[in-house]
Amino acid sequence: MIDNYFRALLPRYVVPLVKLLAWLRLTPNQITLIGLIIALIAAYLVSQGELLLALIVWWLSRLLDALDGIYARAYDLSSDFGGFLDIQFDMAAYSAMVLAFYWRFPEYGLQWLVMLYCYVLCISGALGLGSFEAKKGIEDRSQRRMRIAVGLAEGGETGLAYSVFLLWPQYLGVTTWVWISILAVTILSRLVLARMELGGD
Repeated sequence: MIDNYFRALLPRYVVPLVKLLAWLRLTPNQITLIGLIIALIAAYLVSQGELLLALIVWWLSRLLDALDGIYARAYDLSSDFGGFLDIQFDMAAYSAMVLAFYWRFPEYGLQWLVMLYCYVLCISGALGLGSFEAKKGIEDRSQRRMRIAVGLAEGGETGLAYSVFLLWPQYLGVTTWVWISILAVTILSRLVLARMELGGD
């Protein structure tokens, strides 16, 4: 829900970083890959109990996740494969963090498993509905290379949820269920939106 706002705002403030990436002659896909590797490092840090360091590393990975697209558009390097890779690596990063949380806080095992289950439904609903919206010529509000139906819980909200988990682990018994509830609302709202936009019995 907040992704589009930051996607519009961020390019104004990262021009020096984009120029640095160009000077380093990195490709957008290489930036995407580096972002995933850093996210996996963040997940490892979570598993080892280094929660504050993991928080910093996680947001560094998310900055690179945003920069790959900004860089690609600035230098006319966008590609369909890049858009595909971005969403695949995003889900790999989000899921790795959940597995790390499971490793570090096994007493909340049910919540971590339900969270992963909700991620499967969220991304399949987002991509599926986005595809049908494109087929019907419905306006694209995702502002991404790959068409994704918007929802309450997206990348920005996921990052904020993980930040809460890392900063206040003593409240995981509550915050995990709050996040799962937000994911559930996203799943149901996309289902309702699909019924409204696509029709059928």
